[in-house]
Amino acid sequence: MSTTAIVPPNQSSFLRQVPQLTARARALITTMNLHYAGVAVLVILDLYLIIHLVLVGQALKAHNEEALAQQGIALKTAELQAKPLRGLDAKLVDSTKVADAFYAKRLPYATSQVAAEVGALTHREGVRWSRAQYSYTPALSGADALTEMHVDASVSGDYRPIVQFINAVERDKMFFVINGINLTGQQTGQVNLRIRLTTWLRQPNGDDMTADLPIPNDSKSAVEPEPVPVTAPATPNFAARGGKR
Repeated sequence: MSTTAIVPPNQSSFLRQVPQLTARARALITTMNLHYAGVAVLVILDLYLIIHLVLVGQALKAHNEEALAQQGIALKTAELQAKPLRGLDAKLVDSTKVADAFYAKRLPYATSQVAAEVGALTHREGVRWSRAQYSYTPALSGADALTEMHVDASVSGDYRPIVQFINAVERDKMFFVINGINLTGQQTGQVNLRIRLTTWLRQPNGDDMTADLPIPNDSKSAVEPEPVPVTAPATPNFAARGGKR
């Protein structure tokens, strides 16, 4: 087995090269070279910052586009939700007028009105209205108070007039809701049924209170005050006082 001996470097030759290396290092480390090195470091740092800014800008752009899209969707949703509310004040005024007109024209204010209207319908259609029962339930309170009025009555007559009567009740100018119709009997062409109606009584207004007041035929019937006779002033008697002046 052979062995190879490693000869250590000659220290004297290495020491002789140290001054050369030192001189070469001093030659490299000059002011200009240091400037070049600093510029190179700054360029590398600038490149890093530019790349970082580009990446951050792309991320912000993508985020902004997504945020803008979300804001656009939210704005469109808000517009759709606000669309029914546009002109709400005018709609409220119109709906109030419509409700007031409905109250005045189609809702009665007294039970006598309901009885008179139903009586007119039964007379026109040729049916008999009997055994009517009325019940009342408060529905609304305040200035526009309403009372729910339930009517339970018997109707008898021929089949066709009764059908016409039911149709007339549904289409009458006075507002009625038919809650139920029950057949109670049929004899020799006569039909007997029980009908349940609902309407609402409103508060009477000034026109309702004065509608039934009698109007005098002669507008001149009012008593006029008699004219008061005017007496001429008395002429003074100057002769009695010693003659004329």
